[in-house]
Amino acid sequence: MRRHRMAGIPAALLMIALAACSGPGESQSGTAQDMGEAEPMGPEETYGTDQPVSPGDDPQSTFAVDVDTASYDYARRSLEDGVLPPADQIRPEEFVNYFDQGYAEPEGNGFAVSVDSAELPSWYDAGDATHVMRVGLQTRSEPESERADVNLTFVIDVSGSMDQDDRIGVVRDSLDLLVSRLRPTDAVAIVTYESDAEVLQRMTAVGNGEELRGAIDDLYARGSTNMQAGLEDGYALAGEAFDADKDNRVILLSDGEANVGITDHDEMLDALGEDVAEGITLLTVGVGDSYNQEMLEQLADNGDGWAVYFATESEAERVFSERLTSTLGVAARDAKIQVTFDETTVEAYRLIGFENRAIADYEFEDDSVDGGEVGPGHSVTALYALTLTGASGDVAQVGVRWRDPSGEHTGSAEAILPTSATSAYPDAHLSVDLVAAAFAEVLRGSAGFDCDDLLAAARELAETSEDPDVEELAALIAIASDLGA
Repeated sequence: MRRHRMAGIPAALLMIALAACSGPGESQSGTAQDMGEAEPMGPEETYGTDQPVSPGDDPQSTFAVDVDTASYDYARRSLEDGVLPPADQIRPEEFVNYFDQGYAEPEGNGFAVSVDSAELPSWYDAGDATHVMRVGLQTRSEPESERADVNLTFVIDVSGSMDQDDRIGVVRDSLDLLVSRLRPTDAVAIVTYESDAEVLQRMTAVGNGEELRGAIDDLYARGSTNMQAGLEDGYALAGEAFDADKDNRVILLSDGEANVGITDHDEMLDALGEDVAEGITLLTVGVGDSYNQEMLEQLADNGDGWAVYFATESEAERVFSERLTSTLGVAARDAKIQVTFDETTVEAYRLIGFENRAIADYEFEDDSVDGGEVGPGHSVTALYALTLTGASGDVAQVGVRWRDPSGEHTGSAEAILPTSATSAYPDAHLSVDLVAAAFAEVLRGSAGFDCDDLLAAARELAETSEDPDVEELAALIAIASDLGA
């Protein structure tokens, strides 16, 4: 199997200067640089707010796709517990990704690509920007009966911190739930780690359910947290059982804290190096009321996978039952987006979120550069705040590139947005996206939004929507406002 590059994430920031209720906040990053010359940035520089980018200076915005929703799930849990989530745990793109977009699905593998634009509503304060542009990707849904069998290697944190709030109990319940939803022809292995790692169960067919459940029942928390040792043993076990006709995945369940051995995500991935085979993807599952989101997100992004979060059995059911096929399957690998803006029609653009997914422009067509993995039935949405010149023509050209699930073939798609396609009002889905993105900016402390206006917009959407997730969004914004966001 071909080994993929496990280098640290290239980083350049293209971020919208949005706003929050509590007044001005300081930018945590510099002005966006030319993507082809950007230097990698440290974790403390990863998140912040950038200035608008002129297409005359840099016409292209390039980044790896991200389907994670962990940031929104964690924020919801914190707010329901009566606490504002830490600002550095907030990812605007993960808030937007949480909501249904209603995109059309492609007939085959890969992506259907859509792009649309509308004037920003009056309540949305984005500096000089007047319009929003949405780039949407959608993979084809796959019924459970059509998904490939899976080899799942669980790497489970059983350190002392997992005893808090009975996190280890939630893990046991979630694994019982998942095993009950799998097929007899699927297979599961279990590695645990605390001060050191232990292979609790080698790859075992789900048909032998009693043996697996016995191993799950033996999970209990103790000791320190040597995540590196757990991942090393997990990948080794997954590699031994690798089956090219199955989806092979390592699933890390942890609160994300590592205090023994290597504790930095980039160093950890570099140390794993050749142990990470091309055909093995990584799903990281954040567990508990507080966890190290950056660690789990970066591991997933660089381990050809994605990150989710749950703190209760009901939240685990959403991940491991309602979304089983999209959680376990892979529809596209190493997916990347490149948007090229026309300087005759666009004065400035700003990308909302995706700061730590940025890649150099010249790497877009380099299929050895790691992108994002996307499961069946997943959508990816990227929002840009635009300042238009008023001239007619094409606003932007969107290019998408990916490898098929086998990793052997490359696919691509394009879409163009002309100025004539810009609407005066955002549609229902885009309106939800704007509220979700603005809410993320409120929680991470940028400046300019009026909370009353944001809450009014959310409640208006909730009144006309039949989506309970939209009603929940309005309720969460109300809680955050009461907590002083």
